[in-house]
Amino acid sequence: MELIALLSKGEGTWAQVSGLIKFGEWDKVILLGDDFAKQFQHEKNFEFIKVSLNKSIKDLRDEFSKNLKGKIAGTEVALSIASGDGKEHMALISALLNLPVGIRFAALTKDGVIDL
Repeated sequence: MELIALLSKGEGTWAQVSGLIKFGEWDKVILLGDDFAKQFQHEKNFEFIKVSLNKSIKDLRDEFSKNLKGKIAGTEVALSIASGDGKEHMALISALLNLPVGIRFAALTKDGVIDL
């Protein structure tokens, strides 16, 4: 299963994404973020997709859709929205559902990676 994660603002939220990458078993990791998020580094491989997070919610959804089309092999993905705000989360969830692909929310807890 692919892990899709948003890298946006929010102090400490990148650590959640980093932990998901490190402790999860993913076929592929796709990270979405702006120019600042390009600084994110990890020892495991991931694909970074640059997006403009300052767009309107509809335009952001369309940008997510365009950039994710053809990159997801399965019928569902693990999704982390630990980073970002409501507008970004709604746009990303809408883009994924319209691909169409199912969503399992993934989180890193003291017990490891869990589906919510």
